[in-house]
Parts: sequence; structure tokens; C-alpha cells
Amino acid sequence: MRPKVAVVGFPNAGKSTLVNRLAGGRESVVHHEPGVTRDRVSREAEWNGVAFDLIDTGGVDLADDDDLARAVQSQARTAIDEADLALLVVDASRGLGPGEADLANLLRRSDKPVVVAANKIDGVRDEPLAAELNSLGLGEPVPVSAAHGLGTGDLLDRVTEVLGKPDAEPIPDEDSPARLAIIGRPNAGKSSLLNAWLGTERAIVSPTAHTTRDSIDTELEYEGRPLVLVDTAGLRRRAKVAGTVGYYSQLRTESAAERADVAIIVCDASEGITAEDLRVAELAMRTGCATIVALNKWDLVPGEEAEARLIDARRRVATKLRQRPPVLTSSATEGRNLDKLLAAALDLADRATQRIQTAELNRFLADVIAENQPPAKRGRRLRLYYAAQIERRPPRFAIQVNDRGLIDRSWAFFLEKRLRETYALEGVPVIIDYVERSGRHRSAADRTGSQRSKHRL
Repeated sequence: MRPKVAVVGFPNAGKSTLVNRLAGGRESVVHHEPGVTRDRVSREAEWNGVAFDLIDTGGVDLADDDDLARAVQSQARTAIDEADLALLVVDASRGLGPGEADLANLLRRSDKPVVVAANKIDGVRDEPLAAELNSLGLGEPVPVSAAHGLGTGDLLDRVTEVLGKPDAEPIPDEDSPARLAIIGRPNAGKSSLLNAWLGTERAIVSPTAHTTRDSIDTELEYEGRPLVLVDTAGLRRRAKVAGTVGYYSQLRTESAAERADVAIIVCDASEGITAEDLRVAELAMRTGCATIVALNKWDLVPGEEAEARLIDARRRVATKLRQRPPVLTSSATEGRNLDKLLAAALDLADRATQRIQTAELNRFLADVIAENQPPAKRGRRLRLYYAAQIERRPPRFAIQVNDRGLIDRSWAFFLEKRLRETYALEGVPVIIDYVERSGRHRSAADRTGSQRSKHRL
């Protein structure tokens, strides 16, 4: 386990900007609007051979008793309790206020080592501003500029000095854990599902939509198998969120889907499968990850409507989504089907990595051809000679044909559908490449027909 550094501070002190700078990326959502970060978000960092996790937290104003503010404070307190070191970020340009003094008292009671970062020191002339922070009684502050990168090396030196060198080098894990991204429209219950699986309030849950703004990675072990659950912000059309915090949250969600093995598409069962849900599923499919649909909040569906509602949802998914993902019901509040949903997602991740033997694949191809003859155009019929799987995750197949111009779209869909049904690939992205056989392997009739076809084109 890497040591943890909890990054805490008053709202708009520049914590997420500093985390992005120290971790060497732009994973945490940053915006000029205060209160952007709410949940605690973990980012990996390394300096001089010392690897550690930076835990970005929401701005803490202990005087704010709003429900959401109290939830943010609870997340920050949890981060401090679990951390090996607290990094207090203060906006030195603004000076000390009562909020920073309250935070300093909270950190002193935690009995954790503390490093103070005097942020927004953007030049030599601003350095005297950091001296005021000595009055917090938490040691000499380190002047930094998260926006420009000034002083971050000194800050990392201080952090790693307190953490100390690791006792032993970490042993690399050959099998990386499966990544399951929880995505969907706002307020579909994504964070509630994450908390239910973990058995703790890992993410803030609120009736207000768009509460989650960052992508939250959480490690979990399920039946002896390690995995990573990724809670994400609700997806909306980009045109609706342009220029807002939601736009950057959406980019993080799309990135999370790209890095995931399986996307769990969470839908509000009380509303059924909507056009927006289908759009979210299409986005996940385009990233190349497998998909499964969870009809969450199933406890809100009246019992007499449940069966018809489920049948309609499965029909709509099967007809509208090319991947034909499985559809399961769930209820985060009542714990309904949570184990079943997680097991199905992991099974889908395994199927996305399976390899089908070439001999078996060619027997399948012969059966498909016998069931439904390939199309013919202008007296020439499409011939399929040989099939092989050339990639996994997602599965990719190459089929040798006599002429790609003879491929009919509907027949290609028929072949893909049969492939999914035969090898249980519903919900798994499948790529099929039709490759024309090289000239020396083709018959004279094929070569002549192909030349005529090219000539006509």
C-alpha cells in the first residue's frame, strides 16, 4: 500500500490545481467557481523514488452547516483519518481567515504530521505573504504556485521527507484488476451503487443532480478478486454544459470509460430506458469497453408493472444498441441484485478477453454460411475462406474474403449477431475485419471479377 497524503483546505484555495501539478496530469476537475471538488479523489504521485497517493478533497468551511457542505466536511475528515500526512493548502494571496484557523485546529487534533503549502505565490515579490501562515502553528509553510509550478519541487521534497523511504520495493502485479466504470445520466443512482458495494459513504449522495464531479477510483476485492470501481459524473449533451464545471466533469467521465474494461450503464428504472440512456451506452461502446445496463431504483417500480417494464427495457436495448448488452435490475437503497450485477460485470470483463481457437472459429463460419448463404452481386457471390481472432480486449477477428465489395451490410450484421449468440459476447464490443485474399491465393475467376469490379469503380 502506498502512503496517503490528504490535501485539505478552505474552498477555492487551489487544492485540485496543486494536485494536478504534483501528480503530473489534469485528472481533478478545476474551475474558477468555488466548491468544485466534493468527494475525495485519489491520484498517484511519485518523487525521488517515493510513490504515494494524493487524496484531493472538497473545500472545508467548518462554519457552513448546509447539508452538502457537511457531506464535503465528512469526506475530508475521512481522508485525514486514513492519511499518513495532511497537506494544508492556503491561499496566501488572500491571507488568513477564521476558516484556516478552524482547519488548523482540526489537523492538530488529528495527530497527523502536517505540511502547509502557501499557494498562489506567483513570484518572488509574493513570498513575504507566506510568512503570515507561521501563525497557524503547523511548521514553516512552503511557498508554491500551483498555477505556474513554482516551488512544487520544494514542496514534494518536504512531503517525501516526512513520509520517508518505503521499507521495500512494491511487487508489480502481473494481472491488473478489472476496471468497472459506473456511468449514466445525472441522478440515476451511480454514487449510491458505489456506496452500497463498498458498504461505506465513499461518495457523496444527494437528491440534487450533478453532485459528483470527478471520477472516483476505488479499489475493492470481490470474492477474492481485486477490481477497481470508478464512480463518474452524470453525462449530458456537451452543448448543454459548454463553459461550465459540468463540461470538464464530462470529459473525465468519457476518459474513465476509455480506461474501463466494463461500463455499467445506470438508468433510472422509474423512467425506463430513455434516449439519453441509449446515447450514454453508445458513447461507452465507441470507447471499446464492454457494457451492461443496470435498471437502478427498481424499488420505485410498482409490482404490477415490473415484468412489463423489464421486458420493454430489454426489447428497446436489443433493438437500439448494436452490442446488445444484458439488462439487470438493481436497487442501491434496498441492496437488490447488487452481487448479481457485480458478478455479471466481471463475467463480461472476462468474456471480453477470451480467445476463440481458430479451428472452432472456422467451424462456426461454415455453420453460418450453411444457414444463410453470403450475398451475391452481379452474378458473383461473396466467399469467406478463413477466420481467425487477431486481438483481445476487445475481441477482433479477421475473415479472408474474395472481394470486400460484395459484403452486404445486413448479412454482416447477421454474422456479428450469430457470433455474439454463439460465444456469449452480448455486451462485448466485437470488431470484424474483412480482408481480401492476396492475388496468388485467389482463383482466376475471383481475380477476373475483382479486376472488373475495380474497373467499374
